[in-house]
Amino acid sequence: MLTKTFRAALLAASVVAGFAHAEAPAAVIRGTLRVPAGSEKKTSVANPYPGRAGSMPPAEVRRGALQDALIWIEGPTPAGRPPDSLFATARTGQLAQKDQSFSPRVVPVAVGGQIEFPNRDPIYHNVFSVSPAKRFDLGKYGRGKSKSVRFDKPGVVKVYCDIHSNMEGFIVVVPNGWFTRVADDGSFEPPPLPSGTYRVQAWHPDLGTKSVSVTVGEDETRSIEVAF
Repeated sequence: MLTKTFRAALLAASVVAGFAHAEAPAAVIRGTLRVPAGSEKKTSVANPYPGRAGSMPPAEVRRGALQDALIWIEGPTPAGRPPDSLFATARTGQLAQKDQSFSPRVVPVAVGGQIEFPNRDPIYHNVFSVSPAKRFDLGKYGRGKSKSVRFDKPGVVKVYCDIHSNMEGFIVVVPNGWFTRVADDGSFEPPPLPSGTYRVQAWHPDLGTKSVSVTVGEDETRSIEVAF
């Protein structure tokens, strides 16, 4: 049996360890993403279906929007698995079929994660991809139905509907949970990291990819700017 003194020592050690874990120094990388002026363009696609489906508004095709950009971190530490709480959140997502479009247009997910594809339109849709990172075809299904796909290797997966040629979505499968979307004002801040040297990857479906190398120390915040 443990003596009172030994139990007290174990309790004290666990409390100290808990505080050490909670207060572990973290590095923060935050920044702003810039896109060329006038890069966002919108066009409308007429609904080709009569009757009930004809009550739907024309579909909107949007290109070059700042909000379609993603930021993720690559480097020695994020090559592995992030904390369980972060990893769990990073492994789920949804790409809905809504208003004859994929919504949102771009969805990130960590390797091993799963994306749901619910149909929220009063018409049938199909979801398929021929991308090397993941090939699949979910077939046609109607309103209220949903199917899912698991993504097991990193890469960009382009998603289409074989009924509506205007529908195009993107699933970006990143190697870890250290990623974030870009805010309306272009700002971004991935989850805190251990100190080190990292590559900040910026990706946009219409504007390409940019990479910035950043070294950040313990309890340090580094601000950067990335421009397409």
